[in-house]
Amino acid sequence: MGKLKRKEYQALLEPMQLELIAMARWAQHTGQRVLVLFEGRDTAGKGGAIQAIAEHLNPRQCRVVALPKPTDRESTQWYFQRYVAHLPAAGEIVLMDRSWYNRAGVEHVMGYCSENEYHAFLAQAPVFEKLLIDDGILLFKYWLSVDQAQQEKRFAERHVDPLKGWKLSPVDLKSRSKYSAYTEAREAMLRATHRDEAPWTLVDFNDQKRGRLGLIRNLLDRLPDTRVDEPELALPPLKGKLHKEHFDALKPIEPYPLAE
Repeated sequence: MGKLKRKEYQALLEPMQLELIAMARWAQHTGQRVLVLFEGRDTAGKGGAIQAIAEHLNPRQCRVVALPKPTDRESTQWYFQRYVAHLPAAGEIVLMDRSWYNRAGVEHVMGYCSENEYHAFLAQAPVFEKLLIDDGILLFKYWLSVDQAQQEKRFAERHVDPLKGWKLSPVDLKSRSKYSAYTEAREAMLRATHRDEAPWTLVDFNDQKRGRLGLIRNLLDRLPDTRVDEPELALPPLKGKLHKEHFDALKPIEPYPLAE
């Protein structure tokens, strides 16, 4: 299967983005709460997938959550506590770029949590998610998969591209030699947290464009019928004379004097 050209990709993506807009209107109309988790290895393409979904949605309704490392205070709280504050309210869509599953992945593999904390998480995560679902939240969990050769290629691109350099962190560099350990951690996580009420969906992101299209199609197909008639807004002719902007009075701003 050949690589998708940009025009082909956009032609396939645009109809789905229109469906996403309809889905957002449905969520707002019905008060549904939609929560989508994006997990996967470094460089898998989580940010690009989230951007493709959120691009044309109202940012006041669709929120992207990408939490930094816990503060000293948050480290003493119940593990799930800081995520609860970001759960969707009625009519909202929340897209989490990494989630509580940090504990099953990077925290476990890199030794940032204890073995007791790790095993407690694997036991508690399904219980926590069932509480969310029983309360009416529509939860979707996606794992974006990428093989090691493709991951190395993307690391190299980030290393030389100043526009992508911010994506490469010291933790990413330490993780490079732990590909197999992350594979084992992922398999343990899937065994412990793949449930009928909150299943995982694995998506091949070696080809990011095809991966995004597949993920969005899957998300839309798993949602209930999201058709809500769009209100028709008439744009009547403007009465009166059209006014021009006047720029004559604008002068270059003088630089603020420096303190001596």
